[in-house]
Amino acid sequence: MSEVGFNFENSYTSLPERFYSKTEPNPVSDPALRVFNEELAEQLGFNTDELIKDSNVDILSGNTIPDNGLSIAQAYAGHQFGNFTMLGDGRAILLGEHVTPTGEKFDIQLKGSGITPYSRGGDGRATLGPMLREYIISEAMDALRIPTSRSLAVVTTGEEVMRETALPGAILTRIASSHIRFGTFQYAAAFGEEGDVKELADYTIKRHYPELAENDKPYLALLQEVVKRQGTLIAQWQLVGFIHGVMNTDNMTVSGETIDYGPCAFMDEYDPATVFSSIDRQGRYAYGNQPNITGWNLARFAETLLPLLDQDEDKAVELAQDAIAQFPEHFHQHWLQGMRAKLGIFNQETEDGDLIKELLDLMQQYEADFTNTFKALTFDEMNSMVMFGTEDFQQWKEKWKNRLERQEESMSLSIELMQNNNPAVIPRNHRVEEAIDAAVGNNDFSVLTDLLNVLLRPFDHSKDQREYASLPPKTQRPQQTFCGT
Repeated sequence: MSEVGFNFENSYTSLPERFYSKTEPNPVSDPALRVFNEELAEQLGFNTDELIKDSNVDILSGNTIPDNGLSIAQAYAGHQFGNFTMLGDGRAILLGEHVTPTGEKFDIQLKGSGITPYSRGGDGRATLGPMLREYIISEAMDALRIPTSRSLAVVTTGEEVMRETALPGAILTRIASSHIRFGTFQYAAAFGEEGDVKELADYTIKRHYPELAENDKPYLALLQEVVKRQGTLIAQWQLVGFIHGVMNTDNMTVSGETIDYGPCAFMDEYDPATVFSSIDRQGRYAYGNQPNITGWNLARFAETLLPLLDQDEDKAVELAQDAIAQFPEHFHQHWLQGMRAKLGIFNQETEDGDLIKELLDLMQQYEADFTNTFKALTFDEMNSMVMFGTEDFQQWKEKWKNRLERQEESMSLSIELMQNNNPAVIPRNHRVEEAIDAAVGNNDFSVLTDLLNVLLRPFDHSKDQREYASLPPKTQRPQQTFCGT
């Protein structure tokens, strides 16, 4: 198996054993490679010709553990819809930390690999549809330049998994810079022993923030850096209309990557109240509430670090509150910068926020598509939506035109800036479902392949992307997405 190129470290197991359980994946009867990310495999330094051989597909199914791999399920806790509980990898196995030829380190995890000590009565398996959804969305997010876990492969198991009906089983190979979650720290604080949070924090700094090791207050600096990364990440989500769906603290990473794609989706018509998750009945994780929830989640993360911030509890709370208070401003700065770019604006004026809000209000009032609105502005093709024909919009357009004329950069540079920040396509819900239905129902993966070919070049604005930017009738649009468990 060494010819594949696996180069594993297992540094996570240097933490106390309560942070994980050594767990073998449950074997599957007939693994078959269905989707393979050759470009990612090459980036990771794998020999792709070897990896896709049947004997090595056994690795991607969990039937074989690679040399130097050490399969573990990670323990963590989390606030799920506000309720705190003990959790852990209930259907995932970490094979190890692969070190690339350039020295980068990535977790390689099998999702859907069977029962673990944290399965909580579940079967530990995954079905093909949700694994394909994660593959599509995570790779599209990467193409949109948003920090994310990646998908290397989807393997079918040859076995059925019972949900409401019998469905084909599958395993996703997920790549992430790590799987250290806010909930990992919550687990250490709530269920660990004295010193566990410090050990985890030291490990996290060494792995993700080595520049903080010499800081006079490394744990405060860690909190501050996580706040910054989350501010940037959530701004990027908002700028493309992405809705995560389950922003529980166990689904937020200290690395600042998007992870755990379950009932996620991209917004069509602009509406801050948009929710797609079938289990988010109160709108806790609605599009417009994602920044607020991130702040709440960061506060829960900060609570775990209080003993490390200062020996004086009141002083520790003050330091944590000051760090958390920076999140709204950091988020807003990155969001505002991104919105300016989407409108072709290079410099800053105090009225920019009002200009952007006026446009968003019009989009909500006239149910304008989020992605296509900005694309139409980019190419001056403002005839495809009701909003564009209104007097309200014409007045806004005149303000926008005057704003662009007040900057030194030419209109051609503004258009170039907009083209680089307004995607031609996003993973439209109906297109994702269409690809999944063809693969699961008819064993036809060509629809998925065609979709991915378009999504992986979102800023090309090519002719072949146009049909993927169109919307179906409202009656044909999926209204809910599901987590797959």
